[in-house]
Amino acid sequence: MQRIHFTAADLARTRLKSTLGPLAESAFARDLLDRGVNAPYARWRKQVNERLPRRPAARPHGRPEHDVEALLRQALRYAGEPDAPPGAAEPPERPGAGVDACLLEAWRLAVAPFWQHLHAYLVAECEARGRIVMAGGVELLLSTAHPRMTWRAPVLEIPGGPDQDIRLGGRGLVLTPSVFLNHRPGVAIDAEGPDEQVVLVFAAPPHALKGAQLWQERDRSSRPLGALVGQTRAAALRALRASCTTSQLADRLGISAASASQHAAVLRQTGLITTRRVRNTVLHSVTPLGMALLDGGPVRPVPAVGNRDRTDRADRPGCGVRPRSTSRLLAS
Repeated sequence: MQRIHFTAADLARTRLKSTLGPLAESAFARDLLDRGVNAPYARWRKQVNERLPRRPAARPHGRPEHDVEALLRQALRYAGEPDAPPGAAEPPERPGAGVDACLLEAWRLAVAPFWQHLHAYLVAECEARGRIVMAGGVELLLSTAHPRMTWRAPVLEIPGGPDQDIRLGGRGLVLTPSVFLNHRPGVAIDAEGPDEQVVLVFAAPPHALKGAQLWQERDRSSRPLGALVGQTRAAALRALRASCTTSQLADRLGISAASASQHAAVLRQTGLITTRRVRNTVLHSVTPLGMALLDGGPVRPVPAVGNRDRTDRADRPGCGVRPRSTSRLLAS
């Protein structure tokens, strides 16, 4: 059993995150495939098996029960690298950068085909937990995180894992749901650095009806958009159908705030999103051009009145003003 010890400062610094990114989900998916699945995952397992060259081997006798922690730490280390490809849509294609082949295979075969639906499910789950916090505070969130978790202030008890005491010591806690964590109510990952927050992944398996919706493969019509702007920027554009801040965008995509800011800057420079400041925060929203690109519909450009002369000169041969190209921005 894992036991997480809170102080008053830890309760104040506890926050929700919609996902740790697809590599983290891939770690749980691989573990679930090894264990066997129940009804909500039967269709998923069937589709994954059809992609495998052979059925996955059963869990070897004596394999440590908490192997998933090692895979999860690997996924978290990769997601935290500033120069790594963004975790929400572009895990690396080959082993390296601290990610081994088994985790990448789990992403490619078991998670990537469904990621669009899975991500929406995790965002909705996180928002539902956020409403619990608004209604009753963090302690109500901890006491209702999972039926098998027990909140005895100031300790949260999580059965099923290694015997471990985790003392937050003022660092706070990040809670995030997982679709594929099924055999345990939660997995707590102690921070590797003294100032980093502890992560608690709690099980949020789908019910049978929702599971049937989750295991529909992603819409192939979104691939041309990903080829044009990059898979992560395409995911960011889809996420910004609902306006949000940079940090919220990072949470939705499972990437760092710095990466989210860079992608938002490129989308803004190419006219696909707009950014406005509301007091001390910035809010990103999709523009009509961005919506047309998402939906595959035509858009009629409306030249800005103040730039009409400049545009006309740029279109005439022999003028010194060159039109700004967006292709390099989209490809960068």
